[in-house]
Amino acid sequence: MIAYFSNLATLVAIFGILAVTLNFMVGFAGIFSVAHAVFFGLGAYAGAQIALTVAPNPFLACAVAALIAGVLSLCLALPALRVRGEYFVAASLGLQMVALTLFSEVKSLTGGIGGLTNIPRPQIFGMEVGVLPLALLALGLLLWAIHAMANGSFGRTLKAIRDAESAAEAMGKPVAVAKALAVAFACAGAGVAGALFALHMSFVNVESFTLDQSVLVMAMVIVGGTGTLFGPLVGAVLLLSLPSALSFLTFIPPTEVGSVQQIIYGLAMTLLMVFRPAGLLGDQNKGKSHA
Repeated sequence: MIAYFSNLATLVAIFGILAVTLNFMVGFAGIFSVAHAVFFGLGAYAGAQIALTVAPNPFLACAVAALIAGVLSLCLALPALRVRGEYFVAASLGLQMVALTLFSEVKSLTGGIGGLTNIPRPQIFGMEVGVLPLALLALGLLLWAIHAMANGSFGRTLKAIRDAESAAEAMGKPVAVAKALAVAFACAGAGVAGALFALHMSFVNVESFTLDQSVLVMAMVIVGGTGTLFGPLVGAVLLLSLPSALSFLTFIPPTEVGSVQQIIYGLAMTLLMVFRPAGLLGDQNKGKSHA
């Protein structure tokens, strides 16, 4: 039972990283993307390759994963950042579809459909360590960085772009640079989450980086509250804990848990949009900001 809850806590921390970094794009910069799982995947494959071919050092794996995901996000996002709103969503959807094909076909790096197996457990100074404390450390550092940026000049620029991009551009704000940096930071964070995921699971394949995964992370952000610091983390806890809670209900057949889960997700999202459209923590934080 301890191992079960430790595994759940590790996944919550990893997906918490994904949620808070996506929220930095969506909630603070107004950049809606449904391709966050792409950079999660890039980080996972990069971290797995480092562990398999160089050393199972989690800090090296996370650093390389963040670098690759961040740089590639700039190469792929700069052309797309020339469009706005629903056009950027469409561009990110196209990226998601192309990336899945590449993940499946570039077998020398990703292992293809079969994925990469026997990824060694992380080690520090020759001693094997758990992924949970590493994921919590990364999550804490990212939350601190997001809080610092959101309350600084960079954060104010992003919020101005989010609220009225044309007005921010007319005022001389570096719109393109700010959006590119926001995307790079968020995607680098997703790369870190991917590396930790690979080290935790000891196996990765393309099934973990589909559009469904991107939508799940977006749902975490919306449920918790976009533009809030801890809202996406709350969303990650709730949406990952639900399947585990359902598995303990003996009157639900195991084969039907997935269907019941989807029904509850849909009902919860509908009720949330009706009664708390800003998310579970959105109204609370908004009230504080006006206090």
